[in-house]
Amino acid sequence: MKKIFFLSLMLFTLSVQAQFDKYFENKSLRLGYYHSGNDSSEFYSFDELIQQPYWGGSKINLVDTFNYGNYYVKVFNVKNDSLLYSRGYSTLFREWQTTAEAKKTTRTFSESVIIPYPKENVRIELYSRNWDGVFVKKFSYEVDTDNYFIKHDRRLVYPAFDVKVNGDPAKKVDIVILPEGYTEAGMGRFINDCRKFVSDFFTFAPYTHNRDKFNFRAVLAPSQESGTDIPAKGIWKNTILNTSYYTFNSERYLMTMDDKSVCDLAANAPYDQIYILVNSKKYGGGAIFNYYNVSVNSNRQSAKILIHEFGHGFAGLADEYYDNSTAYGTFYNLNIEPWEPNITTLKRFDKKWKHLVKPGTPIPTPAKKKFRNTVGAFEGGGYEPKGMYRPMQDCLMNTFNGNRFCPACREAIQKMIDFYTK
Repeated sequence: MKKIFFLSLMLFTLSVQAQFDKYFENKSLRLGYYHSGNDSSEFYSFDELIQQPYWGGSKINLVDTFNYGNYYVKVFNVKNDSLLYSRGYSTLFREWQTTAEAKKTTRTFSESVIIPYPKENVRIELYSRNWDGVFVKKFSYEVDTDNYFIKHDRRLVYPAFDVKVNGDPAKKVDIVILPEGYTEAGMGRFINDCRKFVSDFFTFAPYTHNRDKFNFRAVLAPSQESGTDIPAKGIWKNTILNTSYYTFNSERYLMTMDDKSVCDLAANAPYDQIYILVNSKKYGGGAIFNYYNVSVNSNRQSAKILIHEFGHGFAGLADEYYDNSTAYGTFYNLNIEPWEPNITTLKRFDKKWKHLVKPGTPIPTPAKKKFRNTVGAFEGGGYEPKGMYRPMQDCLMNTFNGNRFCPACREAIQKMIDFYTK
């Protein structure tokens, strides 16, 4: 019976692989667009199409099954309107919409979606999740694969090197590490920092027992100056990716608005996730689901920063803290279930980690000593002190007091690893 099951699984896998080969080439198409608006409105406009040399994603799991993210991209075959590819993702724009600045000005962000390169004409549709959690179509663009205006020229071309590669990109989680604020003379340090990055990465479960499911590559791209911008201190550095502390006026939020440079540099290697490693000792970092991750290289908390931020960027995990100051205003609609897997309003708790809660555990769960190591539903999370609940009293998505993710976060991470590798 087992032989029959595995034979059937193998035949199914080959069939889905054939589906990829029928509709896609083993490289990427990048759709660049502009995302504009204010706190209550948004609109999209087309920018460019760029061919990129690698496809790092799965060739089996082409359609997203998680329903994560504030945005969604769908790719349809023009001939028969069949869905060929989809992914959920988020961007800085939605976070910016909750800031005070968005209430008084309109702003434009450059953004991109990356899809496998189509062999036939496709229609790319972009969706935005509204306040009630429903995806609404906002933009549509038909790609003519014979269009000679699809750009083939490469920008920011630099050599990539293998930090730790375990196999075929289609069957691994591929992480490309991009250097920020390392000069030409600092490339040796960047190489050593990448090796430390991988070592630190695998000290945290569930990554520890998934070592063979990841590939790490890095791009040797120097900056003109060392470090990164710290606007409040009048420090401005000429760096390749234009990162900056004080994103949205939050001191530790270290991000970049330069989407084009990030994507151009990442295109030097196959990838599922982009990780920007910033040459700085100052505490900081950030991450956007299925967009990019950022952390510093030499803060004493660097290992926990990198793994916390990767939780956001890779697995869609929310921040579980609630009593820290952020730049955001109202971030979540407490009348619906948030999409992130590690926070809940208890509206649809059965869709979250309820199966991990032991019988007899009170829901909501009091934050008492007797429940310190208990999976439950503890009030406070996602920047909300009331009405939002987290799985445990503490977790790496909450504070850095411990060294572990809670069971709900570990489960969510493992599911995402499996999606990319099985």
